[in-house]
Amino acid sequence: MKIFIKNMVCGRCISAVETIFNDANIKLKSINLGEVEIESEVSEKDLNSIEKTLLKTGFERIKDSAHQSIEKIKNLIIMKISELDIAENFLLSEFLSSKLHKDYSSLSKNFSQNENITLEQFFILQKIEKVKELLLYNEFTLTEIAGKLGYKSVQHLSSQFRNSTGFTPTEFKKLKVHNRKSLDSI
Repeated sequence: MKIFIKNMVCGRCISAVETIFNDANIKLKSINLGEVEIESEVSEKDLNSIEKTLLKTGFERIKDSAHQSIEKIKNLIIMKISELDIAENFLLSEFLSSKLHKDYSSLSKNFSQNENITLEQFFILQKIEKVKELLLYNEFTLTEIAGKLGYKSVQHLSSQFRNSTGFTPTEFKKLKVHNRKSLDSI
C-alpha cells in the first residue's frame, strides 16, 4: 500500500516520517520524498492516527491523484535545484515530462489550477530560495551560483532575484534579517 505525503522536501523529512510510522508499529517497504510504501494494509483507525501525527509534524496525507502529481512535481523540482547542476539550456517542461511520463501541458494545467501559481513561477521561487541559502553560506561567488542554477548570466540571476525579493543579491547579503522561506511553504 502506498501513502502519499505532502511537505516531505528533504532527508530530515524522510527521517521524521519514518519515525512516525515506526512509532505506530507499521513496517515500511520503502520511503521516498512524498511517498511511503508499507508492507501490508493498515486499518482505518491506524491510518487516521498516522494522519493526525503527520499533521502535528507539518505533513499531510494526500488522498487524490491530482495532489499526488503536484507533490511529485514539487519534489522533483526541489531535488533538481538541490543538485546545483542545472544546465543553461535546461527546460523544465522536458525534465518534468520525461520524469513523470506525462504531457507537460496537462501537468502545468493541473499544477496551476491547484496551486494558484504556474510551474515556471514555482521553479523560479525555488531557485531564488536556493540562491538566498548559497549567498548566506558564502561558499560560492554570484557567478558560480548563476552557473550552478542554470542562469545565462549574473545579470539574469540578479534581475530575477530583485523581482522576487525586492533586493539585489548584494543588498540581501547585507541585511540583518534574511527572510528565507521553508521549501514547503512556497
